[in-house]
Parts: sequence; C-alpha cells; structure tokens
Amino acid sequence: MKAIIPAAGLGTRFLPATKSMPKELLPVLDKPVIQYVVEEALEPEGVDGVIIVNSREKPQIEDYFSIDEKLEDMLSSRGKDELAQRVHEASTLPVSFVYQDNPCGLGHAVLCAAEAVGAEPFFVLLGDYFVPDRQMCLRMKEVSKEHGGASVIAVAPVPEDQTNRYGIIAGECTNRSETADAESEGAVWKVSGLVEKPEPKDAPSHLFIVGRYLLSSRIMELLATQGPGAGNEIQLTDAMERLLAEEEMYALVVDPAEGCDTGTPAAWAATNARMALLDPNQIDAFKEALGQAAENLG
Repeated sequence: MKAIIPAAGLGTRFLPATKSMPKELLPVLDKPVIQYVVEEALEPEGVDGVIIVNSREKPQIEDYFSIDEKLEDMLSSRGKDELAQRVHEASTLPVSFVYQDNPCGLGHAVLCAAEAVGAEPFFVLLGDYFVPDRQMCLRMKEVSKEHGGASVIAVAPVPEDQTNRYGIIAGECTNRSETADAESEGAVWKVSGLVEKPEPKDAPSHLFIVGRYLLSSRIMELLATQGPGAGNEIQLTDAMERLLAEEEMYALVVDPAEGCDTGTPAAWAATNARMALLDPNQIDAFKEALGQAAENLG
C-alpha cells in the first residue's frame, strides 16, 4: 500500500523565498515540512512507500531524500554521530518520485502516481499540513476496515459563515445518537455528496475536507477520464463525486487543531512555535528567545 504526497506546486504564497527553495523544504524546527508528512504517511500498518509527485523544477526535494555520504562522514569525524544518524535516517525513508510536468490540479497530480500505486487503495496527504502524533491516517484506516474497505476522508467542523471557503460534505452520521453532536470529533459520516464552497444557507453540513484521503483504486480509473473542472483543472473532488455513484465513502470527523498548517507564512510561523513548545529539547530555548524578542519590542 502506498501514500501519495503532491508536491509540484509553485509555493507562490512564500515568494520570494520559494524562488530558489521549495516550500516543502521550509523547516519546522530542524526538519523540513515534507519529512513530517512522509513520516506520518508511513505510520499506518501496510504502508510501505511514499510517492512524492514532484516538479522537475524542484530537484532539491529529491536531493534531500538522497544519501549524502560526504556530509555523514564529516559529521561523524567531528563526533556528531547522533546528527549523522538523523541525516542518514531522513535520506533512507522509502520515498520515490513521479513528475507532474504541468500544474493541472490536485486530481491530475494524484493521477500521475497511478502506475506506482497499482490496483491497491492508497492514501493522499496534502503537503502543507501534518499531524504531529501521526494518528489521523491510522484512524481512517480503521474506519475503512469497519466498512468493508470503503474510501475514507478526514473532515473537520468549520464555522457556519465560512462554508463558502471550502468543499463541504453531505451525508449522515452513522455512529452518534440523536442527543449527541454529529459533527464532533470521532463521528463517522456516510458521504452522499461533496459540495464545493456552498453558501451557508445551502451547506448540507459544516464539515470540510482537511487534506487526508484513503481512496479506492477505482478513483485512478475515474481520474483518467475526468474532464477539467474549477480553474480549468482536473479536480480530485469531481472524481470522488463520480466514485460515490459506484462505491460507499465515509468521513471521519477530526479535531482541526490536531494538525499543523504550514500553507501560509503566518501559519508556518505559528506551527514552528507550537512544535517548539511540544519539544522538550527546544521549549526552554524557545521561551527564552521569545522573551527576549518581547523585550525588544516592548
């Protein structure tokens, strides 16, 4: 079983930094964002490889996941064996690459990995969001197993007045009583439709897709014949709508605060702060640096 991480985007929100550095390699503390996502993707049992859909203009991502014996030897010669081991571990993760030569949408990016995935279900993890405890995909796989191997997407509540910013699911909750909140964490919905950016009065729920998918291999066949949609691009959501006509699909409600967003400069900065506060090796130094910064601003 494989996991796909689309990483061919231009990273325009981070320009000019991304003029020479892929946004996927922006560091969160001492690791690039994409390594967090790769490690999360490998967590569920049975996932034995990650396919990164890359652009040929971003060879730095492949360089990062390649062995650098010269660097490792230099670190070891200076007594930095632990750091050399961390560098080695990052470069030996089971990662392979395919290419999206033209930015034609998320659905097209996923389709680029069709041959590498084969006829098996697969995960898709969007690369500007990661889950520190790596449990979300594990729970999605459990939901899929409970429902005969059905496709599963992760969703989270959004304020009612913001439904027109997201893709919203339609359906019904399968595991909550009438007195419980059907949109709370842990609820499982049987999906009947996917509505792109509905106005609040038209929204069938307040649950939006958060960037984690466990999909049937049938989706690849549908993407191969999928016409352009919004933005004149091949949209994964459009193919998922077609999949619903043939197969069941479920949605697992997650806590939106469970994951870390790195999709904008402000979110990326906040994620660095959050991870520093969670890291026992970083928290004291971070608090000291933050205090000094506050004094300088004061």
